[in-house]
Amino acid sequence: MTKLLDRPILPSADDAELAAQASRQLSRTKHEGAELKVQVGNETLRLPKSVGDLLYRLLTEMAQGNAVTIIPIHAELTTQEAADYLNVSRPYLIRLLEEGKLPFSLVGTHRRVKFSDLAAYRKSTEEDRKKVMEELAAQAQELGMGY
Repeated sequence: MTKLLDRPILPSADDAELAAQASRQLSRTKHEGAELKVQVGNETLRLPKSVGDLLYRLLTEMAQGNAVTIIPIHAELTTQEAADYLNVSRPYLIRLLEEGKLPFSLVGTHRRVKFSDLAAYRKSTEEDRKKVMEELAAQAQELGMGY
């Protein structure tokens, strides 16, 4: 199992301000196609473009005061971590697992859920919600409910 951060990192007010400044600078240079480099002591490191995109998103979230964490796509999460990711209770998540709506594996007697499966489930449920909302909006229009 991949070790995750113990808990999300919540930025202080000073960190949020620094993140906002860095995010704005990265946004400007990103559109110019500039190469991303990091100065570590006397050494300059070149970073891949994908790191620049990830860093921009990370800094933008921190600038807004949001807690952030990084989860590798192949990570296996505990039921509590999985429930937290889906923003549901642990008992509800366990019901999803037992009903076969989400695959899981057993490590001893403990259930583990792959992050990739959680992300796919979350995307699927969000698409289902959007579809239902569109249907409700269409019905409201047909019935002249003023929406």
